[in-house]
Amino acid sequence: MSKVCLISLGCAKNLIDSEQMLSQLDDGGFELTDDPAEADAAIVNTCAFIESAKSEAIENIISMGELKKTGKLKKLIVTGCLAQRYKEELLREMPEIDALLGTGSVSEIVDVLKSAGGDTKPQRYGDINAPLDEAGRVISTGPGWAYIKIAEGCSNKCAYCVIPSIRGKYRSRPMENIISEAKALAETGIKELIVVAQDPTLYGVDLYRERKLSELVRRLCAIEGVEWVRLHYLYPDAVDDELIDAIATEPKVLKYLDIPIQHINNAILKSMRRRGTGDDIRALFPKLRERIPGVVLRTSVITGLPGEGEAEFEELCEFLKEAKIERAGVFPFSPEEGTDAFNMPHVDGEEAARRAELVMEIQEKVMEEYNASRLGTTVKVLCEGFDEDVGLYVGRSFAESPDVDGYIYFGAQDECEAGEFYDVTIRGDLDGELAGEVAREPEENGTEDNI
Repeated sequence: MSKVCLISLGCAKNLIDSEQMLSQLDDGGFELTDDPAEADAAIVNTCAFIESAKSEAIENIISMGELKKTGKLKKLIVTGCLAQRYKEELLREMPEIDALLGTGSVSEIVDVLKSAGGDTKPQRYGDINAPLDEAGRVISTGPGWAYIKIAEGCSNKCAYCVIPSIRGKYRSRPMENIISEAKALAETGIKELIVVAQDPTLYGVDLYRERKLSELVRRLCAIEGVEWVRLHYLYPDAVDDELIDAIATEPKVLKYLDIPIQHINNAILKSMRRRGTGDDIRALFPKLRERIPGVVLRTSVITGLPGEGEAEFEELCEFLKEAKIERAGVFPFSPEEGTDAFNMPHVDGEEAARRAELVMEIQEKVMEEYNASRLGTTVKVLCEGFDEDVGLYVGRSFAESPDVDGYIYFGAQDECEAGEFYDVTIRGDLDGELAGEVAREPEENGTEDNI
């Protein structure tokens, strides 16, 4: 078995697991390929957070199973959250699978790949509450940017969420290990670090008995070569004055904050066991805009949660209209077996989806207003390459995070290099995305303070 293709699904945290497996496979002498049709073995690293993620994972497994029948593919390994959550059902219902690897056994991928085949179908399920493996990675993102995981698992136990049962309790990585990895990434040309965990605001509580995200952020900013530090998944109740000060005063911290609220109604938040209240959220967002001028906010919202009637849904809509949160992911409630919310009364899936569409209509108007406000400004953009289809370069400013937000398309008189920064003046839009050109001279007026 020489060529291996790894398909990574789901969140950034899962992608980092995939990158660690790629590194181990490379060290183990396997050749890596992006084309399953050319591979001897395929690995599908799955997500199982909500129904749509499970469906995507199953579709990919079925597709690889069909390839086994017709192509050179001989082995199919399923790893990640679906393998962890449905360890009994998968091999019984999908015989095309040759091995299963749970979320606690990422480091065993080479051994499992070598031993799988024929009647041997290894299953590895290591301790999901063990400290994180400090393993190498093959960076699959970029150029110029990478995720950095600061903790694994979650101890919040929100009523609708399966993550603790799949990923284990919250475990912070030692700060020195994170800093060491960040320095190594910077030495390879990584300029933007995107800090991820299920709940970064709790970083350090388990190891150091106090929250350490502010200190970690300042130390990341001190690393030579790192120019942008982006924070994802900040829980609203833990965005305190110390963290706000670090974000506001550190020039390298992007003024872009991803703060998942899920809902605004106090009763729903309480029944879902979310920390904090809707009143706290209402107070936080204006405070952030005052303390961090020009900040771009992102959030996630779930429609159709147990307890959401018409009045509660209208409350959510009114809040979003008032708060004008620039970015939002909107999801209909997905009742997941094994969670407390699964058996709670709630609207049907069709109604939850209808409400999600209504919320997206609100958010689209907010985004259109925000994009219009950026016309004529000059922003610092990290170039990600050249789009042959439209004949323009593509990149992101401080206000766009990879995979969840849009891009900025731009032209240039001279050749631009992927992974480098350019000042881009925004002139209009291209199919809903912002578009512009590399600025010839620095503009004194209308320049966004983007870092």
